[in-house]
Amino acid sequence: MLKVGQLARRTGLTVRTLHHYDEIGLLTPSARSPSGYRLYDDADVARLQRIVALRQLGFSLDHVCACLDDPAWSPARVLRLRLDALRGELEEQRRLLHKLEHVADRLDSAETVTVDEFLDTIGALTMYEKYYTPEQLARLETRRAAVGEARIKAVQEEWPQLITAVRAEMEKGTDPSDPAVTALARRWTALVQEFTGGDRGIAQSLKTMYQNEPAARQRSGLDPALLAYVQKARAADR
Repeated sequence: MLKVGQLARRTGLTVRTLHHYDEIGLLTPSARSPSGYRLYDDADVARLQRIVALRQLGFSLDHVCACLDDPAWSPARVLRLRLDALRGELEEQRRLLHKLEHVADRLDSAETVTVDEFLDTIGALTMYEKYYTPEQLARLETRRAAVGEARIKAVQEEWPQLITAVRAEMEKGTDPSDPAVTALARRWTALVQEFTGGDRGIAQSLKTMYQNEPAARQRSGLDPALLAYVQKARAADR
């Protein structure tokens, strides 16, 4: 059996984290030594592995607790989900590698690469990693493959046109409930649905990213006032 300090060293977790898991009933050690030290057996370690995997998938502690008590969330299923997420992370790294290789090739050819290009290349991906769980990134990659590059390109061209049209109505002072604006809002919703595949978690991550990241808003031409205007139009169209 492992003492809490030994378990912490072997897993890379902190003693404080393991104590917290015990306090909230998420991982209660199976035994105590005569002097009161927590002692963890094989079953405890297996449970901890599931906890760590689920946390890395973005699950809250409450959600992790519910999953551990649900027979449907077997150790094998949790590992498979984590493997799928890791594959998504590897794909993200592969895309970053290709982007950086492109910049490196330009540097090798003595082409000028601006600081902004460096920041855009790296910042775009790190920004996504801040707001999307590995599982969500994997779903987005699957969604990208399903939609196809041709459709992705078409949508990328449509978004700026739609944003420009909405902004024009907002600057004219058109009421958000006006049919012209609600029609634009419906198109907006449809494009978001197409991007997220109807996943509410991904949609919320997308919304949070645009709320918190000025760089994301600047790239897309969005701003809080425009987003609020669209939200009012969507509410009026319900």
